[in-house]
Amino acid sequence: MTKTTKADPAEAAELFIIHDQVHEPMHDRFLWATMQRRDQEAAAIPEWEELREIASKIKEHTLTHLDRYLEEFETNATRRGAHVHWARDAAEHNSIVYSILEDHGVKELIKSKSMLQEECGMAPFLKNRGIKVIESDLGERIQQLDGQPPSHIVFPSIHKTRQDVAELFARTIGTDPNNDDPHFLTEVMRNNARPRFLSAGAGMTGGNFAIAETGTFMVCTNEGNADIGASVPPLHIASIGIEKLVPRVEDMGVFLRLLARSAEGAPLTQYSSHFSGPRKGGELHIVLVDNGRSRRLGMPDFWHSLKCIRCGACMNTCPVYRRSGGLSYGATYSGPIGVILDPTFDEFKYSELPFHSTLCGSCTDVCPVKIDISDQIYKWRRVMAKKGYLPLAKKLSFAVAGHVFGHPEEYHAVGKVAAPAMDYAPHFLMYNRTLNPWGRDRELPQVAKQSFREWYLENRSDDANVQEQS
Repeated sequence: MTKTTKADPAEAAELFIIHDQVHEPMHDRFLWATMQRRDQEAAAIPEWEELREIASKIKEHTLTHLDRYLEEFETNATRRGAHVHWARDAAEHNSIVYSILEDHGVKELIKSKSMLQEECGMAPFLKNRGIKVIESDLGERIQQLDGQPPSHIVFPSIHKTRQDVAELFARTIGTDPNNDDPHFLTEVMRNNARPRFLSAGAGMTGGNFAIAETGTFMVCTNEGNADIGASVPPLHIASIGIEKLVPRVEDMGVFLRLLARSAEGAPLTQYSSHFSGPRKGGELHIVLVDNGRSRRLGMPDFWHSLKCIRCGACMNTCPVYRRSGGLSYGATYSGPIGVILDPTFDEFKYSELPFHSTLCGSCTDVCPVKIDISDQIYKWRRVMAKKGYLPLAKKLSFAVAGHVFGHPEEYHAVGKVAAPAMDYAPHFLMYNRTLNPWGRDRELPQVAKQSFREWYLENRSDDANVQEQS
């Protein structure tokens, strides 16, 4: 494992939060509105919590019997005419895809949104070998044209404004930079993409769910681009993480009710397509990918993260993600789910991510499959501390805080001197960039002259004693 670069989410977020007065408020407002729609949809279903519990149990059952369901899926998918491949890691996944494309003489590939393919670095791998990869999802295509990875699992370009997109299209496909009408921009990209669907030698999709009982996999989209990409070219390749398995077709009745409501506050995705074998005259290849998932399955504290159905609800509710933007995480997966997934790929590189959280617990509350996300974030913090990945300043501050919090007398004494100390402490010490990252671009809040404990002892302690005696 190379330990050369370490993701610094605080520094990356600084550009998005502090030095930009347009994108951060827009980003926060849109995602919070999405979260409110999710809450309304959930409240409208009396059995919502029961659905979450059932979905969680289905995923846990499948993951603890994964070998059996993977073999069942392979048997049934092969019986339906699909070619099933197994990839141990990203390199093997990319090699398999390239081999299939090379065998068929494909030089241009149209693909729909897939976080797994992002995780494997597939597009640059193929580009370096002479195969042109075109994203068909509107948000993904925007990011591709701008040379950026997706910043959200569901809304890849959510951090961009309409004017950003208008200027990007003007630079890359020659449109009017002053026309930022959403309908116009969508039509421009549709007209740009349609000829590519017709000329591409292959189409690629991911897979939201794979059903062991039938060897079928499902792709859920709102644009229909995955359906066209899988239906027009003669060759269809699907990359599916091994954790996407569910046992039976009837299980989809649970997950489809949860997925779109959690992701975007809608009753259902516009297209929930079942792919059962190749279409007539076509060819279907399914690549089942491990890439660290088996290892994660063996991690007692973190295997529940494999239940994730990639809805993005935890990102939409997270106060840190909404204000820092997805690109600040420096990884394929961002937001709370990224905080617990990314370290399983490289603990050192992503050792700062678990501290990019308030531990408010909102992510756990909204997860449709009841992943204990906030608890896992806390446990990852302990892992990073135990392995010595914390910067010296953070180690020292945590050591001092731990000592003070563990001794009530010292805690109360520090509280009494905090306010006057801040009034007289030198500015260079209070706003040192190493000792106090919070003070880089913010004024520290004023410390109250009287603590809550002091107020309580002064105003309510006698009432409390009387009630306790009675």
